[in-house]
This record gives sequence, C-alpha cells and structure tokens, in this order.
Amino acid sequence: MNPPSKPFLIDKRQVYEAYLEVRSKEGAGGIDGVTIEQFEKDLKGNLYKVWNRLSSGTYFPPPVRAVTIPKKNGGERILGVPTVGDRVAQTVVKQMIESDLDKIFLADSYGYRPNKSALDAVGVTRERCWKYDWVLEFDIKGLFDNIDHSLLMRAVRQHVTCPWALLYIERWLTAPMLREDGTLIGRTHGTPQGGVVSPVLANLFLHYTFDLWMARAFPHLRWCRYADDGLVHCRTEKEARAVWEALNSRMTECRLELHPTKTKIVYCRDNRRKGKYENVAFDFLGYCFRPRSVKGPVSQGMFCGYTPAVSKPALNAMRSTIRNMRLRKRTQVTLGDIARELNPITRGWIAYYGRYTRSALYPLARYIDQTLAVWMKRKFKRFHHRMGHARDFLAKIARENPRLFVHWQLGASGGLA
Repeated sequence: MNPPSKPFLIDKRQVYEAYLEVRSKEGAGGIDGVTIEQFEKDLKGNLYKVWNRLSSGTYFPPPVRAVTIPKKNGGERILGVPTVGDRVAQTVVKQMIESDLDKIFLADSYGYRPNKSALDAVGVTRERCWKYDWVLEFDIKGLFDNIDHSLLMRAVRQHVTCPWALLYIERWLTAPMLREDGTLIGRTHGTPQGGVVSPVLANLFLHYTFDLWMARAFPHLRWCRYADDGLVHCRTEKEARAVWEALNSRMTECRLELHPTKTKIVYCRDNRRKGKYENVAFDFLGYCFRPRSVKGPVSQGMFCGYTPAVSKPALNAMRSTIRNMRLRKRTQVTLGDIARELNPITRGWIAYYGRYTRSALYPLARYIDQTLAVWMKRKFKRFHHRMGHARDFLAKIARENPRLFVHWQLGASGGLA
C-alpha cells in the first residue's frame, strides 16, 4: 500500500494489473519510441515511476504520437498513440471508472463495453429490420476530434467522484499531439482516438448527447448505437425525416455534426415491402444490410429477405491485408509456414463475418486460393508456365488435408476443399 505521504491512495497492484491489460493488447510505441518489450526490460522501475507520479499528483501525460491510417471506405483517420507508460496510467483510470459508468449506459449502446460486441449490435439490427420498414442511418462526423471538453467534464463529474481520476482525465484531454512532421498541436476539444480512456469518455458523452435524448424525444422508437455509428428504426419515411431533423439540431446543440454523406434514410425492402426507393441498403459494423434471396421453408422456396452479409469495403480491406502480406513472392517459405501465419487472421474474419450469410465470404476464400496458386506457380519449376496445374495440385492438397487452411473449411463453394 501507499506510504502516508502520498496524497492519492493508489495500490501498486492496480498499476500492475493495468500493465497486464496493456501488454495483452500489444500496440506500438508512443513519441519516445519505447515498445512494450523495451518497457519490460526495466518493468519494476517503469511501473514504479507510473505509480509514484500518479499517487503523488505529479503525473503529466506526454504528447500522443499522431499516426495516419486509411479508412475502409476511403479517406484517413488520425490516431493519437500514447506511450506505453501513459497507456498503463490511462488503464489504471479506465479500470477505476469503467464498471460504474457501464451501469448507467443503456442496453442499446454496444460500443467499447464489457460483455457487449459488434456482433450483438448486428444481430439486434437484423431482427429490427424485419419489424420496422425504415432506418435512419447516422454517423457523427469526427466524434473523437470534436467532443467539447466542458460538456464532457460536466458529464464526467456527474458520475466520477474519485479526485485523482478527475484530475488525470482533464490532463489527458488537453495533452498535445505530435504530428508526423514534428509539429506539436495543443488540444482544446476532442479526445484522441487511440487513447485507452477515450472510448469510455466518448460513450459517456454520447450517453447524454444521444441515448438519453432519444429516450426522451422518441421513446416509442428503437435505436442502436456503436460508438459514433448509429441506427434509428422508424415506421414511416415521414417519421424518419422528423427524427433526422431533430437529431441534426441535437448534434448542433452539443457542438457535434452529423456526417453529411454517411447519414441517410433507408427503406428495408423485402418480400412484403414493395416499391422503388433511392436507398434500400446500408452498411453497419462491416455488414451490408440489403434485400437478398434467402431460403425459406420447403413450401416457400427462395424469397426476398432483408438480411446482413459482409460488406464490400470489408471484403476489400481483407483482400488488401492478404496483398500486403506479399505471400505470392515469399517462395522461401513452405505452405505450412503460410498456413500458420494466415490462419489466425482468417479464423478471426470467419468468426465475425461468417456469423450472418456465411456464403458471402466465398469470394474471399477464392481470392486466398488464387494467391496460394500463384505462390505455388512461382515456387515450383514444374508449375512456372502451368497455372492450371498449380491450381489442380492445390485442390489435391485441400482434399487430402482440408484442415491445413481455415478458409478451406468454408465448404466447396468457398474454397478448394
């Protein structure tokens, strides 16, 4: 426990448990370039520094490192990457406040919450699209960059009473960002996307900005929110437009803005709902919801249903990941080596995107097989000018050892097996 001279009672065990969580999530180094492996070379000393500064009130977070990453649907997103030590400090505070805050959040808020997942949100959305004819799909433009500090801290003080947690939350909000060109940017609003404590703070902000507001303004409508992406299910197009107008005003009131191109009204057209409308599909959490031919009871055969399947941007992102692995040119490795590297990735994709309309992953499986066939053609001389023979040989391996690659277990339509 702490010596009596420390103004804040923070158990050293809290700091160690926070470090274990940080280590489990890995991640890059911050502005100091120190990786988790380097941090662990003097683990006891580094954790002591974090604890000593936190418990004495002298912890001041270093600037976060700006990292630009591409978005799945085009454009770029700037992440603010804290140092490993700062991630540990933020995790101490997150673990302190998260469980209490989670108790106040509403059931249809799914993002960044314990025991909630994106697949839960996809599943409940699937069911509600069967019950409601219309969906207002909305996206909050630059949420993490634009959260108003004064409004956020008002919400934080409503629920966080721990004095040192309040102190450090305020300091993290104003910690500057170091851009890739060396420019140091101060912050008067926003909370860096990439910070450990940022998701729970953003959830708290939107709890007041959207969730509770919806419960007051439109208590009869069902909604679903995952961080800054959300859906409101409506009975009529007129009702959806009324919600859109009211929500736009609400966001302005809270100093946020709906994304002008990502916010739209969608008609959930299926076997029962007829007519032509501008928007009959929307993407949510990597799934595309749209009219599809689905198999009904034997007497009914195929019919038009409104169901989710992996979206085109998600498929493109997965293909891009495969391309970036440069498997086709790595002829020095074995097929088993490729399987060991690739399987954990494809297993995660299938677990997530294969939950609904699994067959939509077949094009990905065929792309992986094509990549493997090109690798085989380049590796073995007998296949150099015989691509068809390389594919045939790969198919033979798949028949004899169908468990070698995870994607082969999708079935005959999805791969070679």
